[in-house]
Amino acid sequence: MSLADSSTPTSETKSAAQSYRQIPRAGVKQMLTALLSGQDRVDMLSRLQRQYEQHGNVVAQNTGFFRMVNLFGPDANRFVLLDKDRIFSARQPWMMIMGKIFPNGLLLMDGDQHKQHRKIMHEPFTRQALQHYLQRMNPMVAGGVDQWPQREKPFLAFRAFKELTLDIAASIFIGVELGGETKKMNGVFEDLVAASMSKLRLPIPGLEFYRGLKGRERMVDYFAGLVAQRRSGGGNDMLSRLCRAESDDGARFNDQEIIDHMIFLMMAAHDTTTSTLTSMTYELARNPEWQERVRDESRAVNSNEVAFEDLERLPSLTWVMKETLRRYPPLPVIPRVATVDFEFEGYTIPRGTMVVIAPILTHHLRQWWDEPYRFDPARFGPERAEDERHTHSWIPFGGGPHLCLGMRFAEMQVKAIMHQMVRRYRWTVPRGYTMPVQQAPISKPMDGLPITLEALQ
Repeated sequence: MSLADSSTPTSETKSAAQSYRQIPRAGVKQMLTALLSGQDRVDMLSRLQRQYEQHGNVVAQNTGFFRMVNLFGPDANRFVLLDKDRIFSARQPWMMIMGKIFPNGLLLMDGDQHKQHRKIMHEPFTRQALQHYLQRMNPMVAGGVDQWPQREKPFLAFRAFKELTLDIAASIFIGVELGGETKKMNGVFEDLVAASMSKLRLPIPGLEFYRGLKGRERMVDYFAGLVAQRRSGGGNDMLSRLCRAESDDGARFNDQEIIDHMIFLMMAAHDTTTSTLTSMTYELARNPEWQERVRDESRAVNSNEVAFEDLERLPSLTWVMKETLRRYPPLPVIPRVATVDFEFEGYTIPRGTMVVIAPILTHHLRQWWDEPYRFDPARFGPERAEDERHTHSWIPFGGGPHLCLGMRFAEMQVKAIMHQMVRRYRWTVPRGYTMPVQQAPISKPMDGLPITLEALQ
């Protein structure tokens, strides 16, 4: 049996399964030091790589507060994400991490509730809806990109993308133009995301967590004022669509459910897209041959504003995006909590254990990727198709029932922005520059990614 065909332990293996106490253990002291110092935010991959190399695919970490097990590799990803036997809860770990800040987002739901909410939310992400969003998005991208030469020097790509994607999210998701409010709302979302990773979770003024709580209050009040008017309107923004949306059996969202979903969607839509665009910009600056290749394909489209049907005519841009998501997945790890005892690779793991899979590690395993630390978009081309060696070796959007509902929207937005960027500019970074990356909670540059823009004729 090949590695790609292997699955959960057979009945013969299960009968001889080892107990949780026999699972190899990583150094708890080193893990806690990394967490408390914030080093895990900057470089989570190195710690996970050491655990995998020293202990294999199943590694326990008894933190003193709860049991935690890392399951490494594509087979583990498939087992946990598909969750065919409904072993795992997504809600329990995510509520511990971000429940006070983003309660009742789709990511934080389990079972029938998750299934029902996902059905209702399907309509705002249909092909027809995406086509409408792209039509509204293109002029906003053009307006934003055209202003970039007037910005501060050096040009900080991360901040520019963050403002642009938030403006787009405000227009498409809630049908408003933020204008001068963009920076203020960006600050609110930065506070929300930072609070979800706070080490000291106390509502004390001045602390990171307190700022996140106050930011959530502001967003709840903001959306509450919009829901009533959107329920009676016929708008095509995402908020209006959610207000009207219903499942096949007639289920609809109440006001609070819409508010909670919109806060989470707004954060996810612009933060994760900003992360990907920034990392793509960095890699295209370091690999000018790929920047030119992407530019040539976009010029062949012969329009600054890409049409929906043209998105598939940009294969090099698609490969660059996929390779960027492999190297810099927005979510480096995905947690679950076991709701029953289960067995994996000969070990019995008890109920209540936090089980963590690691896209960022899987995306750098040499068993599945040729020279995994090298930026090489051609690995996603049809001649090599390295991502097809296993169904769960490339999982930047998760998988299974919790596969990111906004995946197609995110891909469309990234392509629409990068298409206009390569047609208007060529960009570079200083020789020898290496982008300092913070890998968690969402991958981003610690210096804003300064680049030099050159306008093209």
